[in-house]
Amino acid sequence: MNIIFAGTPDFAATVLKGLLAVTDQISVVYSQPDRRAGRGRKVQVSPVKALAVEHGIAVEQPTNFKDPEALAQLRSYQPDLMIVVAYGQILPAEVLQVPRLGCVNLHASLLPRWRGAAPIQRAILAGDRQTGVCLMQLEPGLDTGPVLSRRTCAIEPGDTTAMLHDRLAQLSAELMVESLEPLLAGHLTPTPQTDEGVTYAHKLSKDEALVD
Repeated sequence: MNIIFAGTPDFAATVLKGLLAVTDQISVVYSQPDRRAGRGRKVQVSPVKALAVEHGIAVEQPTNFKDPEALAQLRSYQPDLMIVVAYGQILPAEVLQVPRLGCVNLHASLLPRWRGAAPIQRAILAGDRQTGVCLMQLEPGLDTGPVLSRRTCAIEPGDTTAMLHDRLAQLSAELMVESLEPLLAGHLTPTPQTDEGVTYAHKLSKDEALVD
């Protein structure tokens, strides 16, 4: 099998690290372009790119897939599957149609609750006692695809975003590793999401970081 992995931050790197421990089928990694960050505004590579380079895996960093050359490059890899984890942009329908088995995504909530950009923070802010991770088939909608498998995780009273983030990242890695072979063999049954209980985890604003 020829697998493409698309991701950018630490959360995605945790999943990629788990996959690299059990498979050598990842042929290329897609990540967001290097950007300036920190007080010195130095150019920094993403955790996913750094891990891919460490393992000698090819890295692609298109700004987006509106450029025909970026889409043509993706097609040239002839992937069987694309695994997407916190990549940083919504993939257009043309990209979703490239892999033979489609694209799957790991999302840090129990869908359909907390679709969107900030599911970990919103679950804590809402006082949820439970969250989890879902492996879903990607479709053009925002986190609306059918769920292939899921794992639950308790939210403890003292949990911060960072603490819950790390637990869910590890849980995502475990779920992806155990789901990989059944997924490639076509043994996972997609379950459509219900319309009941849909909530949206809108991106955090700077105003929400102010301390009262």
